[in-house]
Amino acid sequence: MIAIIDYDAGNLKSVQKAVEFLGEKTVVSRTSDEILAADKVILPGVGSFGDAMQKLKNYHLVDTIYKVVEKKLPFLGICLGLQLLFDRSDESEGVEGLGILKGEILRIPEEPELKIPHIGWNSLELMNSGRLFAQLPQNEYVYFVHSYYLKAADTSIVKAVTQYGNTTIHASVEKDNVFACQFHPEKSGDVGLKILKNFLNI
Repeated sequence: MIAIIDYDAGNLKSVQKAVEFLGEKTVVSRTSDEILAADKVILPGVGSFGDAMQKLKNYHLVDTIYKVVEKKLPFLGICLGLQLLFDRSDESEGVEGLGILKGEILRIPEEPELKIPHIGWNSLELMNSGRLFAQLPQNEYVYFVHSYYLKAADTSIVKAVTQYGNTTIHASVEKDNVFACQFHPEKSGDVGLKILKNFLNI
């Protein structure tokens, strides 16, 4: 059973549909016992960093997420779900993230001809043998929608980067049982399904 954490995040249904397409049963939940009983847990997300952290607190999900990590359940953050795992974000000054991984979320710098938010397909440069990308070649394209990007403190956890203008975006990270993608695998066609399948096979 795959638990998808429900904190009014926006893209729950598309994540659920993709996981079920791959043959897994899902539960969309904000109940701690239900989430902790799952085999794997996904934290999706679309929206603002500060609002999302407040909702996680309101639904008493912060402690649940820490327990998932402590139990070593495979855990996948998607888009905003990646950003929330880190310490802070330019989007919401003074709001602390979950701090499960070290790093900060920065606003994509303005550049001539560069559209912000970064919306659309971009290629991934794979590195550091990420398990999400097993048997995937370099430079596959995946789908992004974001105005803020990760700069991880420890680059050894970075498993994929993408270039947007002059900015190198840490597009996917992995540490122990914690995985995260800035892009949307559930909206990235066959490549995204392969990435999700690799997570489900962990």
